[in-house]
Amino acid sequence: MLEIVPIDTPSLGDRSYLVQDGEVAFVVDPQRDIDRVLALLEDRGVRLTDVFETHIHNDYVTGGFALAKVTGADYHVNAADAVDFERHPIEPGQVVAVGDSMRVRTIATPGHTFTHLAYVLEVPGETPAVFTGGSLLLGSTGRPDLLGPAHTGELARAQHASARRLAAELPDETRVYPTHGFGSFCAVTEVSVESSTIGREKQANPVLTRSEQGYVDELLAGLDAYPAYYAHMAPANMAGPRAPELAPPRRADPAELRRRIETGEWVVDLRHRTAFAAGHVGGTLNFGLETNFATYVGWLIPWGTPLTLLGATAEDVTSAQRELARIGIDRLEAAATGGPRDWADRELRSYPTAQFAELAQVRHHRPVAVLDVRRNQEWAESHLAGAVHIPLHELLTRLAEVPAAEVWVHCHSGYRASIGASVLAAAGRSVVAIDDDYDNAGRAGLDIVRPETMGR
Repeated sequence: MLEIVPIDTPSLGDRSYLVQDGEVAFVVDPQRDIDRVLALLEDRGVRLTDVFETHIHNDYVTGGFALAKVTGADYHVNAADAVDFERHPIEPGQVVAVGDSMRVRTIATPGHTFTHLAYVLEVPGETPAVFTGGSLLLGSTGRPDLLGPAHTGELARAQHASARRLAAELPDETRVYPTHGFGSFCAVTEVSVESSTIGREKQANPVLTRSEQGYVDELLAGLDAYPAYYAHMAPANMAGPRAPELAPPRRADPAELRRRIETGEWVVDLRHRTAFAAGHVGGTLNFGLETNFATYVGWLIPWGTPLTLLGATAEDVTSAQRELARIGIDRLEAAATGGPRDWADRELRSYPTAQFAELAQVRHHRPVAVLDVRRNQEWAESHLAGAVHIPLHELLTRLAEVPAAEVWVHCHSGYRASIGASVLAAAGRSVVAIDDDYDNAGRAGLDIVRPETMGR
C-alpha cells in the first residue's frame, strides 16, 4: 500500500517526503539530519532505493548526498547542475522505476531556480502525486529572486510558465506536495492550508488565476528580504555535504564564557525571552529556542563567528545544535547548561519587558525612543507614529542610528524584539523589550501610520 510521509522541519518552514510501498522507498528533498529518515525506514521495514532533489536548495543544507551514501540509494540531481560529486544525473522527461509499482517522472519547472525539477509519482490504482519543491506551492509559488536581481524577472516569468505546465499536464485530482511554503523565506507567501490538489490550485493560486504580467507584478511587489545565510547554502549543496556531527560540545565555565564574550565571539542564550530579560550574563545574545531560532541566528551572525550556546538543559543545547547544523553551522566552540548564575562570573544584567499599553502610558510622561525591528514590507503596511525603523537583520550594522535614549523595541509578536533588545543591551544601551502582539498597539491608543494616512 502506498504511503507518503511528510517530514516536517517547522523551524525552516520546509517539508521533505518519504514515499514507500511496503518494500522499497524513495525520498524527496531530505534535510541534513538524515537520522529522521533512517528511523522512518527502519520503522516501516523498507529499503531506500532513490533520493530525488527538486533543486539546489538555498534555505538549508541538503541531506541527500549523505543519505545516498549511507543507504546505497541512487542520488538524482538535475544533469544541468554542475555539482562537485558523483550522482545519477536526471533530466526532464526521464522516468525512474522505484520498485515494481512506483514510477517517478521528471518535469522541468524553472522559476525558483533555472534547473528546478518537479517529480510526478504514478502508481497503478493510486491518485497521482507531484512533488513540486519550490515551484508550485499551496496557494503560492517559490520566490524567483534568490539568484540575484539580474535573473529575477526572467525567473518570475519562468515560474508562471512552469506552474501552468503542471496544471496543463496533470489531472485535477493530482495531490500537490511542495517542499517550501510552510514558513520558509523561499516562498513568496506562507501557506494557510495543509494539503491541496492541482484542481484546487487552479481555482485559488494566483499563478494559475492571473495573467503572466499580473502575477509577475504582484509577486515582485511582495518580495522582501531573505536570510543572509542563504548565500552559503547553494555552495554547500553543490559540494555534496556530509551528515552533521552532533557530538555534544565541550563545557565552558564562567571564566571562559567571559573571555569569549570580550573577544567578540557570540554567546547565545537559548532561554525564553522573559527569562533572559529577567537575568542574563552581560554581553550574551538572546535567541530563544523557538520556531525561528536557526533562521535568525543564521541571518544575523557574521558567518564564521565562533558560537557558544547556553541552555537550561542539555536537551536544549542538543536541539539548537541540530537546528544550526541544518543551515551549515556545524562547529560550536562550547556550551553550558543550567541558569545565568551558573554561567556568570559577575553581577547579572536585566532589562524590563512591557506591553503596548505601557508604552502608550509612558509616552504621556517622558520621551522614549521606539525601535521597530520588523521587515520593510511590514513597516510599509503600518507602523507606530514616531517610531524608528531598522529591520532586525540590519541592526548590528546600524547601531549608530538608534537614538541616544531609552529604547523600546518591538516587532510583531515579541521574538524579534527580544533579539534586538539583547543586541542593544550587549552594546550598553538602556532598553525595554515589548513582549506583545503588534495588533494590540492600536487598541492601546497608539497612533498607527498606514499607507492611506501618509502625506496627510
